[in-house]
Amino acid sequence: MSSVVLLPYAPSSVAVARQRLSIDLQDCGVFAAAIDDAVLVVSELLSNALRHAHPLPSGMVRVAWLRSDDHIEVAVSDGGAATEPRAGRPTLSSLGGRGLGIVEYVAESWGVRHDGDTTTVWAILPAPSQSVNGQVAALREVS
Repeated sequence: MSSVVLLPYAPSSVAVARQRLSIDLQDCGVFAAAIDDAVLVVSELLSNALRHAHPLPSGMVRVAWLRSDDHIEVAVSDGGAATEPRAGRPTLSSLGGRGLGIVEYVAESWGVRHDGDTTTVWAILPAPSQSVNGQVAALREVS
């Protein structure tokens, strides 16, 4: 299962991306907690693109996801920024700066790709199905 969605460079696009991803993963039978994590990560990546980067030449941002086996890769592509996306280390009293730290914590891996003027921030997360061979699957405890 994969999807690519072009969305307006606007805050309202975050809710649209969250809903589309959630529905796609539900339709594939992905475990609810894994859907919540994937939706959280897409929200953070897209919010960061809207806050810190330029739109693609079309004036849009691209959100994509690909589910294979028990993982999902989510990616947000934009027109790049003056700085490289990186996880911050905000103080306790900081009002922001935690987005990529959240992504780093939730995702198995994440990174940044550049293709000309396009910057893509991606993350890979576990996305187990609700059932395996007719039995309800359990998420592994993270240690």
